[in-house]
Amino acid sequence: MTSIDNILQTISPELKELNQCMVQALATSNPLMNEIVTNYLKVKGKQIRPVLVILSAKMFGRLNKATISGAASIEMLHNASLIHDDVVDDTLVRRSRPTINAIWDNHIAVLVGDFFTSTSLRMAVETDDIRIISTIAELGRTLSLGEIDQINKARTHVLDEQAYLEIIAKKTASLFVACVHMGGLSVKADNEQIELLSKFAYNLGLCFQIRDDIFDYFADARIGKPTGNDLREGKVTLPLLYALSRTDLPDHEQMLELVKSEELQSDEISRLISFAVENGGIDYAYRRMAELREDAVEIISRFPDSPTRQAFIGLFDYIIARNY
Repeated sequence: MTSIDNILQTISPELKELNQCMVQALATSNPLMNEIVTNYLKVKGKQIRPVLVILSAKMFGRLNKATISGAASIEMLHNASLIHDDVVDDTLVRRSRPTINAIWDNHIAVLVGDFFTSTSLRMAVETDDIRIISTIAELGRTLSLGEIDQINKARTHVLDEQAYLEIIAKKTASLFVACVHMGGLSVKADNEQIELLSKFAYNLGLCFQIRDDIFDYFADARIGKPTGNDLREGKVTLPLLYALSRTDLPDHEQMLELVKSEELQSDEISRLISFAVENGGIDYAYRRMAELREDAVEIISRFPDSPTRQAFIGLFDYIIARNY
């Protein structure tokens, strides 16, 4: 059994309650919406975000109804963003299953994403804590700004690591930080303790996105998108950014000009991917993840040792080692 399986097993009652909560919250009198939602909820993945909410609550106190409602709110907002992303990116497969827009159409998919968003806000309201409501509202703003920043930097060809980190901080790390806030706030934890654990979650979120971006350099049907899809959309991620920063390479200028092309062809994307892989881009991305992990472990080590603290570290290791 892997570390993530152990973690999921230890909180299985809480996850079961979470999923029942989501099913009830998303139930309607509309048969089409119910059919779509039921089909969508059949594949849950590892549910990393609600796991973070639950672990954070356990770190600081005893879980309660607000914890589960907050975790459901986070998970539904995350799923809403995925549904909308699938429309924007014209994604037809996710987690080896057809997306909502593939089965139905973009119009219905957008409406379902909106329904998940509004239900997320309703679940936040059920916690009866204005700080939790504020957390989910601010998260929605930040996620949107992260996507807009990424589009803008892609169009203006901003090609440096700091800009990349700023983007993934908004579009991914902010979600992980919100999970920790949600869990801590639900059990009335001390603000300083929540902020400290949030620094761990921030590193975890950056690491998650770096690992996710590495997938784009290798073919794997389980991921549900073709190799080089990020480049096809104008997104230049850490492995290629590193290779492009190496001015000592003989084809540096040629690759730099190529990546600034308005529309890349399939053979050009393959050349850029090979350039990144062959010139240490993947190795560099793994080194950056190792640095983030080391910093995160130092942060969480300031908390008393406990199974929950070990679970956080195990979750970090899983995110680095995951294969899809």
